[in-house]
Amino acid sequence: MGDIGLKTIQKKSIGVLMGGLSPEREVSLATGRAVQEALQGKGLNATAIDVDGEIQTKLRDARVDLAFVALHGNYGEDGCIQGVLEYLKIPYTGPGVLGSALAFNKAVTKQLLVHSGVPTPEFEILYKDEYAGTGRSLDLPLVVKPSDQGSSFGVGIVREETEWESALDEAFAYSNEVVVERFIEGRLLTVGMNGDRPLSIVEIKPKSGFYDYEAKYTPGKTEYLCPAPIEPKAAERCRETAVRVYRTLRGRGFCRVDFILDSDGTPQVLEMNTVPGLTPTSLLPMSAKESGLEFADLAVEMLKTARLDYASA
Repeated sequence: MGDIGLKTIQKKSIGVLMGGLSPEREVSLATGRAVQEALQGKGLNATAIDVDGEIQTKLRDARVDLAFVALHGNYGEDGCIQGVLEYLKIPYTGPGVLGSALAFNKAVTKQLLVHSGVPTPEFEILYKDEYAGTGRSLDLPLVVKPSDQGSSFGVGIVREETEWESALDEAFAYSNEVVVERFIEGRLLTVGMNGDRPLSIVEIKPKSGFYDYEAKYTPGKTEYLCPAPIEPKAAERCRETAVRVYRTLRGRGFCRVDFILDSDGTPQVLEMNTVPGLTPTSLLPMSAKESGLEFADLAVEMLKTARLDYASA
């Protein structure tokens, strides 16, 4: 199924799904409002829908024909809302149920990357109900992160042994499953994806040295370089790897693949974001703009990719 034409979209009622029930609610509201304003500025009939337990009723009452998924975190990026929209036969942006679920779970993402031969930092998975101070297999420094959260919630870098237990407790507070990953020294990069076509590469340089929630969402806390000033061969390798990740994790529409470019010039894959942020400090709009897509045009192009997995069911 190809992209929806602009003339078709102009006749549709568009629901911008935002807010939701996850810790990323406020970020989602910012994304959703920006998208709604952009679509309305293009003359489209876009309505904000704050997602909660009554979402099925809200979608029907608003007579939504197309859904722009601007939900971050649980229930929005993990396949839950995608399943609801499939049942209601409302085409939506972003990957389908399977692709959303695969990419949202960092443990599953890592396992699939390893199976596919995609470079990713060495890791292990710990489970809250099984872990009782039994230690770990990897040496410091390490990154500890919940398997199913975004926006750096619960993420910590452990450089000293005294930091280990508190970092683990913080991660377990957000998820029963935690990924412990070898810390890789290198340059933090991201590649926006328009389908399986890479956009411009962005380098991320947080002034604090750690790209945490504050660095992500506070203007001035992070420097962004787009296009990233890296060697052509390294850039090409990043783009090629991003395409492999996108296909492995069943990407669809506009996604974003994050890397650490290590000292050997290898792009070590961290994750793929299936509902990238669309705020003033967000990375996908930056990448898209360098590739020739202004914000409002990006929102429209994203909407054009709305579809169902089970269109004929």
